[in-house]
Amino acid sequence: MNQREDAPLSRDAEDHPVAIAADAAGAAGPMAEAPPPPRSPVAESAMGRSHPHESARAQVAGSAHYIDDLPEVKGTLYAAPILSPVAHGRLSGVDATAALALPGVRGVVLSADVPGDKMLAAFAHDEPVFATDSVHHVGQVVGLVVADSVMGARRAARQVKLDIAPLPAVLTVQDALAAQSYVLPPVFVRRGDAAAALAAAPHRLQGAFEVGGQEHFYLEGQIAYALPLEQRQWWIYSSTQHPGEVQHWVAHALAIENHAVRVECRRMGGGFGGKETQAGHLAVWAAVAANKFKCPVKLRLDRDDDFMVTGKRHPFAYEYDVGFGEDGRIAGLQLTMAANCGFSADLSGPVADRAVFHCDNAYFLEHVDIASYRCRTNTQSHTAFRGFGGPQGVIAIEAILGDIARALGRDALDVRMANLYGLRDRNVTHYQMAVEDNILHDLLPKLEQSARYRQRQAAISAWNEGNASLKRGLAITPVKFGISFTATLFNQAGALVHVYTDGSVQVNHGGTEMGQGLHTKVAQIVADELGVPFARVLVTASDTGKVPNASATAASSGTDLNGRAAQFAARHVRDNLAAFVCGLDGCGAGSIRFAGGQVISPKAVRAWDDVVQQAYANRIQLWSDGFYRTPKIHYDKTTLTGRPFYYFAYGAACTEVAIDTATGESRVLAVDILHDVGHSINPAIDIGQIEGGFVQGMGWLTTEQLVWNDKGLLTTHAPSTYKIPATGDVPAHFRVDLWPEANREDNVGGSKAVGEPPFMLAVSVYEALRNAIAAGRGCGGRVELTAPATAENVLRALGRLQSV
Repeated sequence: MNQREDAPLSRDAEDHPVAIAADAAGAAGPMAEAPPPPRSPVAESAMGRSHPHESARAQVAGSAHYIDDLPEVKGTLYAAPILSPVAHGRLSGVDATAALALPGVRGVVLSADVPGDKMLAAFAHDEPVFATDSVHHVGQVVGLVVADSVMGARRAARQVKLDIAPLPAVLTVQDALAAQSYVLPPVFVRRGDAAAALAAAPHRLQGAFEVGGQEHFYLEGQIAYALPLEQRQWWIYSSTQHPGEVQHWVAHALAIENHAVRVECRRMGGGFGGKETQAGHLAVWAAVAANKFKCPVKLRLDRDDDFMVTGKRHPFAYEYDVGFGEDGRIAGLQLTMAANCGFSADLSGPVADRAVFHCDNAYFLEHVDIASYRCRTNTQSHTAFRGFGGPQGVIAIEAILGDIARALGRDALDVRMANLYGLRDRNVTHYQMAVEDNILHDLLPKLEQSARYRQRQAAISAWNEGNASLKRGLAITPVKFGISFTATLFNQAGALVHVYTDGSVQVNHGGTEMGQGLHTKVAQIVADELGVPFARVLVTASDTGKVPNASATAASSGTDLNGRAAQFAARHVRDNLAAFVCGLDGCGAGSIRFAGGQVISPKAVRAWDDVVQQAYANRIQLWSDGFYRTPKIHYDKTTLTGRPFYYFAYGAACTEVAIDTATGESRVLAVDILHDVGHSINPAIDIGQIEGGFVQGMGWLTTEQLVWNDKGLLTTHAPSTYKIPATGDVPAHFRVDLWPEANREDNVGGSKAVGEPPFMLAVSVYEALRNAIAAGRGCGGRVELTAPATAENVLRALGRLQSV
């Protein structure tokens, strides 16, 4: 490993253009260590090194293929969706006369054209393939127009007339709660006696706030290409995080068996959770159209339609009642979390469950009463998004602790430290899982020191005293994020490793590549297991015809599951070769080593390629499968208790912001992050994930505002009206350090998951903004800031703009 055990690994100004030395605000200086000395080729390992992403060069050169780049089969047709213009109504008819009169239009596809179940094969069975007798949100797909060209299909789809009688629509969480409109029953989790603890607490505080949703805004939009094959077989190209589910959904809609459907995904241009379930919709739609017209059909949503059709991160509304002591330690908490789920369940159940699991974040809640409502509204069906409910849970407790600190006039970091899970006591969560790997008692003070938190707080206080309009805020917030699918059955993975007679290695596993570097890490793991150079290993497209029943690439578990399965597959091949060599040299198989492209026994050193060729000649198996299931986990979904997570990933961020109290504008000035990825398999990829996750979280909490009007129309449905962070929003000082300790659980390479946990580090932005707003208001106590913290919402929090 290229990491010292006694200091964090850091990306500094020399290799990261936006990481700079301490700025005028007093941000922390670099903590980088000297580069390690070169190692001998024999000792060289692939893991622990910053290998480039496996397709980076191809992507830069424009030669990396996405689905819309693939050569199209002769006779391919193109589909476009017919969208409901009404949020809720009774559908009486579809008039496609004008559309069918346009040149190149082949026909329309409606619910009656679905040969199998008219409902999607989602677990709740509550969402139709196409709308039938009613519509439930603006943008719901009623059917498709199929034409000879993409633009021909899109123009024709807009000519289809729908006969819809409007019905009352539920458009807000508050309306859903009043009407008891739920996609799933409410869930309640209790420990201790919160009511008694509240009554006895020296201090008590109540509050309410809301956090908005978030559009995935993947660079590659939703797309599927369905090709009918012989004998009722199908080949589906899908930009999906879950090829196995796409296979199941298509087979279900076409009334055929799963084995007749093969789904392939070489890569996605981003997913972020938005292609976990909802990529399946497009695959089903394209397949139903292809089945009707007996030819290949491609369906790619344009950006506006993608916004209108697909679900977002779940918006949440919160109410809390908290009792606490003089030191800010929470005595009792009653917390209500209401999730806006949209019109169907999709993944809202497990998303809301994970919010319940993470509303403690890093803190012990002895007496707690949590109510979770899964509200049905007439909007897009909201779905998975990076963090999967975790961010919505974490921000709740962090906002509560921030309010407690202001009410007491104490520093918020001190209040957070007082509430941390203990190392030997106060270490059991409200869902009865012991926190056995807590490093925050060491990590938080380290960040406090390296970011010069106390000195900067003093400097910011002085700044705020002397500046009437511009106010600054600083906050440190931690994250404790559970790693595993909460649905225990998904914590399994398979892989295949093939060694060819020239010594090259091919790997296939059940995970999908969406830019996060999963294939790169898996190749590194396999290379080290076989002792071959990284360049000899090729990871191929995710394919249900190779690894069946694979789980979604989600829950930050892609490398944990698929990397371990690939490692086991490679180990089987290595063991075969070791047994062969020990037979040649008359030694024990345990004495054979594989390193540096060589096979080393006590008697001889052989080139890897030579051993492979000799083994083939002696009929030794050179391929194998591998399977892995996560150990230790168990969970009762009826009571939400047990051990749903294999381990926790930790981290903390220190963020400084400034606001203009006259305009409400804000800017993130400096960020210092200390994050726990265990022993990093690929430090460059991990740091990139931390940076990207933080910035995406920053966007969720500052600029990315979804607005539905009173008719249920999403008015922010294009890049012109929906603002994701740009390069100019990245702070000049942006420092990421890696905690050096290995995972305390037996995980692949001692690593930890990195995809989702860094997203929640951006809660420090929200808390810093609230501190700046408090300075602008000149008083302590609660700061009610609706997220995202747009200029309007900042002004409302300052009391300078009426709430709406």
